[in-house]
Amino acid sequence: MPVDLISPSARPGQDGGTVQIDSEIRCALTGRSLRPDEAYWAPPLVTVNDLVSTVWKTLTTSPGSLSEVLMSEQPNVAYAPEARQELARRRSTEQVKLLGLLLLIAAALIIPIVLLMR
Repeated sequence: MPVDLISPSARPGQDGGTVQIDSEIRCALTGRSLRPDEAYWAPPLVTVNDLVSTVWKTLTTSPGSLSEVLMSEQPNVAYAPEARQELARRRSTEQVKLLGLLLLIAAALIIPIVLLMR
């Protein structure tokens, strides 16, 4: 049975504000089948591994499209209401991993420069 949903980020008057779903909705985290009225819609969970591999593949195949890949808006996916805390925990973990990776890269670039200046 088709269901009309209004995207949480959609504003009245915008194109694409209503989404029609013809198939069953599953939680992206748990895989549990959901009713349309109970689904929590949010951007997908992107892991550091996915981010690094996507950036690497894009840089090696078509570097001109890197900004489009990184800055394009991702479509929302459905999550079960009880999975919100787990989703928040995983997002926080991935943010800490990304911060650690960026600090490691910064240290690898800055330490040799500082040592050469002495």
